[in-house]
This record gives sequence, C-alpha cells and structure tokens, in this order.
Amino acid sequence: MAPSFGVELSPVGVRDAGEIERTIAAFARSSNAGMIVTASTSALIHRHLIVMLAARHRLPAVYSFRYFATTGGLISYGANPIDMYRRAADYVDRILKGEKPAGLPVQTSAGYQLVINLKTAKALGLDVSPTLSARASELIS
Repeated sequence: MAPSFGVELSPVGVRDAGEIERTIAAFARSSNAGMIVTASTSALIHRHLIVMLAARHRLPAVYSFRYFATTGGLISYGANPIDMYRRAADYVDRILKGEKPAGLPVQTSAGYQLVINLKTAKALGLDVSPTLSARASELIS
C-alpha cells in the first residue's frame, strides 16, 4: 500500500477553452488546490490560456514542458525534448540501416529539466527553497 500524502487527485480531460476555464475556476474554489498539467495536444494549444487562468486564480501548477514556465507558469518538469528528438533520429537511422523496429530497445530520456519561474512564485506568495532552486536546470526571474 502506498503512503498517503493527504492529496486528492482529480483527473480532468478538457477539449476546448470553455472547459478549461470552467475546470480551472472549479479548482480555484477548492482550498489548497493546485494543478498538474500533463502533456497533451489540448494543453499545448491552450497553454497561454491555462497559464493565464492559473495566475488569475492564484493556483500553483506544474507543467510537463519548459515553454509553460517561460510563458509564466510556475514550474515545469519533464524530459528534454531535444534529447528525445535525437533519440528518435537514432532509431530512424538504425531502421534505415536494416534493424527491425521490434528489436530496438525501449529508451527513456537521458535528462529531465526542472524549470522554476521565480517571478510567478513571488506573485503566488510562494517561497522557493534554496534546495529546490539548486536542483533546477533553469531559474526564470
């Protein structure tokens, strides 16, 4: 049995801007709410709206890609996309040289990026610990 951290997860699938606005507004009405925005086409398309609504409702949010943090999101943590593209190119090269795709090993990213937007943290009234700052790949101020 996994330990309890007193966190309740509420997965939500959203498809359009209206659903995003309603969902984030509903989260904002909860006490001690925050968001984890996973990688999806919808999140990518509506990233500016999601970041803007999280700021408006003062919701801390963690995102999967750096461009969310550079757009004003609080924190992003995820695989380095450039590393993933390089690995994909290696697979293509190996397949074109005759290797069977089914025989290629499954790989994960060699590096993950933690990006913290200190300006957003300050706007939300959050203190970023020195330990967390030291672990960040990038700090945005």
